[in-house]
Amino acid sequence: MTSDTHPLANPASSPGVQDRFPTAYTILFALIVVMAALTWILPAGQYQRVANEALGKDAPVPGTYQVVEAAHQGVFDVLLAPITGFYNQASGMANAVDVSLFVLVIGGFLGVVNATGAINTGIERVMLRMKGREKWMIPALMLLFAAGGTTYGMAEETLAFYVLLIPLMIAVGYDALTGVAVIMVGAGIGVIGSTINPFSTAIASNAAGIPFTQGLVLRLVILALGWLICVVYVMRYAERVRKDPASSLVADLRVSNEAHFLRNRDSHREVLLTGQQKLILLMFGATFAAMVWGVSSRGWWMAEMSALFLASAIAVGLVTWMGEKPFTTTFVDGSRDLLGVALVIGLARGIVVIMDQGKITDTILHTFEGWISGMPDVAFVNALFATEGLLSLLVPSTSGLAVLSMPILAPLSDFAGVPRHLAVTAFQTAIGITNLVTPTYAVVVGALAIGRVPYQRWVRFIWPLMLMLALLSMASLSAAVLL
Repeated sequence: MTSDTHPLANPASSPGVQDRFPTAYTILFALIVVMAALTWILPAGQYQRVANEALGKDAPVPGTYQVVEAAHQGVFDVLLAPITGFYNQASGMANAVDVSLFVLVIGGFLGVVNATGAINTGIERVMLRMKGREKWMIPALMLLFAAGGTTYGMAEETLAFYVLLIPLMIAVGYDALTGVAVIMVGAGIGVIGSTINPFSTAIASNAAGIPFTQGLVLRLVILALGWLICVVYVMRYAERVRKDPASSLVADLRVSNEAHFLRNRDSHREVLLTGQQKLILLMFGATFAAMVWGVSSRGWWMAEMSALFLASAIAVGLVTWMGEKPFTTTFVDGSRDLLGVALVIGLARGIVVIMDQGKITDTILHTFEGWISGMPDVAFVNALFATEGLLSLLVPSTSGLAVLSMPILAPLSDFAGVPRHLAVTAFQTAIGITNLVTPTYAVVVGALAIGRVPYQRWVRFIWPLMLMLALLSMASLSAAVLL
């Protein structure tokens, strides 16, 4: 596979374009090396931990931090970290191998469905029906993803949608970055304004010792205002790209992205869906609906979702009577297209593995604890917001960071005169904003790899929006303290 077609390539194929930013692989491996170096500089330390029945995990005990024997991480540890990252449950995070396998099964499923031509024909039918009204797809889709984010913390599940929506966005005149933004920002603002999200609000509230319903009104305000800001921001960019394709942040990748995402499209043929293709699209939509239902109400996770997509791929193969050998070849080829995504997920998890093995995770948390102790109320809640944002760069899991930080930082709010529910809101808004860009987060690196959007281009796109959302969150937290 050439660099032009590799999903994680650092494209500089256009004349005069010099994209000197390294690939996601290099960035993540460099961060593993940096963390290993810090284990030789920072003192090793740990909090005592006790079993917490409400959380179902061991939680750190405030005031019990102590320096322990150093666990320096060397060259072999650095090389082993990406491997260990696939199956080690670091800092309360799920196994990366589960997410990686889910991605590979999705790739196989989409390979089988794409071979039928149903998706490309369906996209062309949507284009005809939406002609002149394409921009209204953006707020509608972002509302759906925000609903998933605020209710059940939709994150890894979104990886299944990129290969579906990005071709549609490109076909109607937008770019791949727009497709990534609709999904990632849509679900992201839902997590920022989480209401009943069990992986963020509920776990953080339990760890802080309060009911998760406290602070619900403030979170709804942040959700509503944040969603509006996000929709306007993404729509303005999308419309600018459609009017002037050269203004796209991935304009130099336009030809290769169209060739990749619309490779089976024939714009000169009559757009008619056969009865078989209609049935396949119905099965396709039902699969995603079943995934959302299973995750939100049946407690499904990666294994169950992978099984669902595998079963759907087999069903599509039977409906089209594809044949055993063509089916398996198509499924494997589809999985191969997303192999780079699966690999980068484990690599990202290796950073947290090094921190935990080197015993510096608790040291970093203890350092922040010392910095924000004793601050007045407004300063404290904003410092807590900043602290959680920085910590989430290292521990991007919402549930993992909630269990790690809330038992330590939430009690500090009592001394500052800040209600604990504001500490929870500061936590969930901070990690939600940071997780729109953090390179250690599987959802970010995975989505950008699927969307063929270089990391530095995404940063250029998202940082103004992150700043606006941070100002909204800080203003809301400050107002809640003063009222």
